Amino acid sequence: MAFHGPAYGLSRECQMKAQAKFSLERALECVSWVEDMIGRRLDTPDGGHNIKDQLDFAFGLKDGITLCELINRLEPGTVKKINTMKAPFKQRENIEMFLKGCISYGLKSQDLFQVNDLYEHKNIYMVVDCLFSLGGLAQKKEFDGPVLGVKVANENKRSFTAEQLNESKRIIGLQYGSNQGASQSGMTAFGHTRQILPDEFMRR
Repeated sequence: MAFHGPAYGLSRECQMKAQAKFSLERALECVSWVEDMIGRRLDTPDGGHNIKDQLDFAFGLKDGITLCELINRLEPGTVKKINTMKAPFKQRENIEMFLKGCISYGLKSQDLFQVNDLYEHKNIYMVVDCLFSLGGLAQKKEFDGPVLGVKVANENKRSFTAEQLNESKRIIGLQYGSNQGASQSGMTAFGHTRQILPDEFMRR
């Protein structure tokens, strides 16, 4: 990974916000699920498999190998060939193949993260969110294996007849008041001044 030096100003502010959104508890749930899925422990910088922060979490995923193994467990054959070289562009390619595999599996684009979110530690919390979404989708697809997150609900699409749609157009929302019983009876014709008679004036 290229070293960009410390962040200042707006970049620093964005970095701090991203760090604040990272939940170690949720990340550890992801780690447990991924390890159960691939059948091995994730690597950490200290070699002790002890994840203390988002950098430790990202360390075991940034080469993309684990992510490719994960999507292949959910959908065998999704990634035909996983790059094992340590070259950065090969590791990025692995992450890209995982993300494409997620889309193919049925995950929505808004649930994905960008390669740099993981590889350059830009938004690690988005990686966590993506894995939770993937775990929920796996449950929806009735995947028979380890579970993560909440099952994605099925869409409840409703269909209306043309008659029902036309009827709805005639309904006036309550925020606009009501036109029931309205009439122009007793109103002064347009262009004429209203005559106020003495008796009427006295009653006011």
